[in-house]
Amino acid sequence: MLFQGLPEEAVEQATSQVVFRSHPASQVILLENDWGSSVYFILDGWVKIRTYNLDGKEVTLNILGKGELFGEMAPLDEVPRSTDVITLVPTVIGSMPATDFVMLLNTQPQAGISLARLMARRLRQVNRRLRLRESDSLSRVTDILLFLADGQGQPGDGGIEIPNLPHRELSSLSGLARETVTRVLSKLEKKGLIVRDKDKDLMSIPDIDALERLLV
Repeated sequence: MLFQGLPEEAVEQATSQVVFRSHPASQVILLENDWGSSVYFILDGWVKIRTYNLDGKEVTLNILGKGELFGEMAPLDEVPRSTDVITLVPTVIGSMPATDFVMLLNTQPQAGISLARLMARRLRQVNRRLRLRESDSLSRVTDILLFLADGQGQPGDGGIEIPNLPHRELSSLSGLARETVTRVLSKLEKKGLIVRDKDKDLMSIPDIDALERLLV
């Protein structure tokens, strides 16, 4: 979290102009080529970061959830947004004026370090996904589940809980056909490596190490 470890007065000053809004599922929060006048913090729910390939096909780049931020790059390099951001479920988002965000980074070194760690983690995730892009379907779907566990996983009674995303989103993340994703998920579920709770929109990974071993 960007504010972790910062002086209380610095956090209060930085967040004094933050506006909180509740958004329904499938609402566009940001569009590619918009100019960056705000930085956004997710208080509850999930959003997807998407772009389009040269054929015009939608590509999901990332899934972000509670405690994450987005829209932080445009205010820093003063260029338009490079992706779209859309809610996947009902989501609560706080927007901070870009000038307050930049001032926070300029006056609180720890905030800059936290942001750098966040960007480093996201880069590692992207690099890992690129390395597995030519792997078999089981490895690619497994990697997406581990990717979600790394970014959005929370401890639960049944293991690590991650968003139970629609198969079309997992398809976009993995670059596989939706039917292939469905088939692999069923195989993982039969082996007890994942447990899906459709009522709560959650998926549990009982043994994260066992899932990791599928990639070895």
